[in-house]
Amino acid sequence: MAPSVQLMKTVSDAIVIGGGPVGSFAALNLAKLGAKVTVFEEHAAIGSPSHCAGHLSIRSLRNLGLYPLSGKIVENTFSAANFYSPMGTKLSVRLARPTTAAVNRTFFDRYLAEKAEAAGVHYCLSSRVRSLLIDNGFVKGVNVEQKDTSEEKVSAKIVVDAEGISSRILRQTGLPALNRDRLVYAVEMEVENVKNVELDAVEVFLGKNYAPGFYAWLIPRLDGTAKVGLATKTGNPQEFLRRLMLKHPVASKQLGTARITRIAFHPMSLGGPISKAYSNGFIAVGDAASQVKPTTGGGVIFGLTCARIAAQVAREAIRRNDLSSNYLQLYQKRCGDTLGFDFDVMLRIRKVLDALSDEKLDSAMRFIARLGLDKALRNVEEIDFQGQALLKISTKPAMFAALAYFLLLYLTANP
Repeated sequence: MAPSVQLMKTVSDAIVIGGGPVGSFAALNLAKLGAKVTVFEEHAAIGSPSHCAGHLSIRSLRNLGLYPLSGKIVENTFSAANFYSPMGTKLSVRLARPTTAAVNRTFFDRYLAEKAEAAGVHYCLSSRVRSLLIDNGFVKGVNVEQKDTSEEKVSAKIVVDAEGISSRILRQTGLPALNRDRLVYAVEMEVENVKNVELDAVEVFLGKNYAPGFYAWLIPRLDGTAKVGLATKTGNPQEFLRRLMLKHPVASKQLGTARITRIAFHPMSLGGPISKAYSNGFIAVGDAASQVKPTTGGGVIFGLTCARIAAQVAREAIRRNDLSSNYLQLYQKRCGDTLGFDFDVMLRIRKVLDALSDEKLDSAMRFIARLGLDKALRNVEEIDFQGQALLKISTKPAMFAALAYFLLLYLTANP
């Protein structure tokens, strides 16, 4: 039976596609600025299914006005990280204070949605945006499919696309989608019966035998469970993760008898932000715009940062009654001013890491361990804006030597 189609109605100044953290934060900030906002979320509940590890910077959350969080949301905090080279070299970095938090993504996402609802945002769950309404080159609203299969045309002055990495809606505008050649494919498990871990330290495993093109991670919780995952450029990520858990000389001791309670899969974009994330009446934010760190694949903090900028520009555009691409380009400019330098640095770091063989990476980690780089990093608090962080600590002799050594390795890997 064909879906019934209802006549167009106007419900808001702004429509947000997607009720994840980036969509909810865009909606929250728009509502705070006085806009009427509706969020369409295709799933029946906010925060489900959860794909991301939720390992976030405390400093960045605080700067966004989102920290402290309740104990229900924060599963653990970390002041250390242990890095394992492909050949087994261990590099430990212990910071002066807790710098990151593992959050329960389901509760975190719902927390943001509840804040948005309290500010006046209206949520429509089980509502999948099928397409954009475009008139004379301007996005004017969306076609929404409800769970009863009926369709509805809903108009608004601007549409904010926070649909995620699929970029299905974004492509309807003709904007350039993210570079699919720069995707890695991630698997994440929640496991019980984890052993031999430091509860205040994240574990990072490097090497092409276990995570070609990226790395593996273990994020312990205080109750003895953990989030374990990896991403790969090639091959089956689930098979690589099983190999890590059973064969890796360190991870197998921690995870060899672990019981898997949940598993999820998702791609991550490491190619940096798309070249244009706006058009007439339309702004893309978060994973849809590839606002993801090329070094770690983390997209929550940069997505939230750009969502706040998107809300500011969108509200200004509504007040001026100028939703043209010419005006909305301010969004891209402000995002570039805020994040552009860090993205450039992280893209270069990713290029260096991708170029190094396992042998050269192991050599670099042994060299860094001898330098005592962990002491140079002890007071680091900034882990998201990595360009700025590197600039700040590059004057330290150990850091300067490490950067020079990585550059030498990169040059010899790319004669």
